[in-house]
Amino acid sequence: MSALRRLSSFLTNHAAPALHTLFVLVKQGVVRPMRPDKLARIALAYRRWGITLPLGFAVGAARHPDRPAVIDERGALSYAELASRTTRLAGALRDRVPGKTRIGVLTRNHHGPVEVIVAAAKLGVDVVLLNVGLSTRQLADVLAEQDISVLVLDEEFTGHLPDLPGDLDVVLGWVEGLTEHDTLDHLIATGDGKRLARPKRHSRLIVLTSGTTGTPKGARRPDPPSLNPAAAVFSRIPLRAGERVLLSAPLFHTWGIAGFQLSAVLGATLVLRRKFDAVDTLRTVQRHRVGAMFGVPVMLQRMLELPAEERASFDTSSLRIVAASGSALPGDLATTFQRAFGPVLHNLYGSTEVSWVSIATPADLRAAPSSAGRPPRGTVVRILDDNGEAVRRGDTGRIFAGNDMLFDGYTNGNSRESRDGLMSTGDLGRFDHSGRLFIAGREDDMIISGGENIYPKETEDVIAGLTGVAEAAVIGVEDTDFGQRLAAFVVTREKGSLDADQVRDHVRGRVSKFAIPRDVIFLDELPRNATGKVVPAQLRTHLDG
Repeated sequence: MSALRRLSSFLTNHAAPALHTLFVLVKQGVVRPMRPDKLARIALAYRRWGITLPLGFAVGAARHPDRPAVIDERGALSYAELASRTTRLAGALRDRVPGKTRIGVLTRNHHGPVEVIVAAAKLGVDVVLLNVGLSTRQLADVLAEQDISVLVLDEEFTGHLPDLPGDLDVVLGWVEGLTEHDTLDHLIATGDGKRLARPKRHSRLIVLTSGTTGTPKGARRPDPPSLNPAAAVFSRIPLRAGERVLLSAPLFHTWGIAGFQLSAVLGATLVLRRKFDAVDTLRTVQRHRVGAMFGVPVMLQRMLELPAEERASFDTSSLRIVAASGSALPGDLATTFQRAFGPVLHNLYGSTEVSWVSIATPADLRAAPSSAGRPPRGTVVRILDDNGEAVRRGDTGRIFAGNDMLFDGYTNGNSRESRDGLMSTGDLGRFDHSGRLFIAGREDDMIISGGENIYPKETEDVIAGLTGVAEAAVIGVEDTDFGQRLAAFVVTREKGSLDADQVRDHVRGRVSKFAIPRDVIFLDELPRNATGKVVPAQLRTHLDG
């Protein structure tokens, strides 16, 4: 009997996941028959690089060398070209990154950061992805804290340089004209291109994570232990091998990096644009016959704000998947988006620290538009109370998650709270009786008003569903009578079309009385950071004013 139990345990923990991964990868076209010579080249690449980004592009160079790997405003680079260029770039960077120092990348989305990340991985050098919204002071602090010796930045960000250390090795990524600095293209042209030795260590991608408050922290992203993580995502978001993927989410954001990594596994063509524009996005989908798009919710909102006749003037029939993450889907965005573009929307809930937690498919969003979906295979999610005990289904509690891609900790030595191998997401949520996850908001967003727990997101979603509202944000503020209260900030589709009483009347009866916002302030737009998240501190300045 014990032998049967051991066999069952092996099949459950090892054989079954492996078979599931193989099934998904075959289904999505990642695994398929190939010539023995190509298979041998791939085996050698795996031996050298392991499951890292250089392997993805080495596989692409062996299997489909002429397929575009990246397309940006300046044209296309094939898989063979990108594999060769990143080897030359690695050769040129080898002596410029002494000891354990790191490369910083402060760029928009184009082939430059892609090549830097892959080249650094070939050297075993860590890369810090810098948010383009950093102030000069923040940038200087991060450069010192992360021990960055080489900074790759686009020409538009050179205004920071006079206030940065003079011995910083500066390389320009995107350049419009002549410059006194080295450029990536120059380094690639002068790199020796010789065969690189196997790196002594795996490169780490470090993403800055601070949400909308606080000093940016560096979070080390892990190497995938196998292809199981990719298969888990593909099982819920059915991306296809070889298709064209428009990466609108910024590459310095975890969701942008996820899209980049998944595209490498798929042998996909990554379509990049330096800045997001709703009309240009539709034009790009039409021109390149884009099959999948990675974006953040505010980008989808901007696409919907275009006149219907303008949207209809573009052929978006190739677009099978729109994968959104980075912040909660507001109000009825899921319903409205799928009404306009069809059943294509997938919503991934996760964070830099825990990667993914759950994924909502178009069917999930049709049945429950505000749902974050269900955990994919290999992911465990628990809703716990303050004592670490599981709450009853339907009750709200703290979200803890575990999978193969939990982050390796912050670079300052700290980590996140964990319980029984599961890591806190910092969010509150609940499971419904169908097993779908719903997010109530951040733990530190919850307020206590008149002795009642209030979740601003519930009120925010109700306001966002009001006819005439383009977008809304609700936050907690101090209150002398009740301890705290809610304040709502509303952007209307037509200025002056709503007043505060109409907003409160719409909310009344849909939420508890303490969740009705006393303050309703109308703005021309919500203040957002570079990744599209609303910045509460800037909202409070309107309230104080």
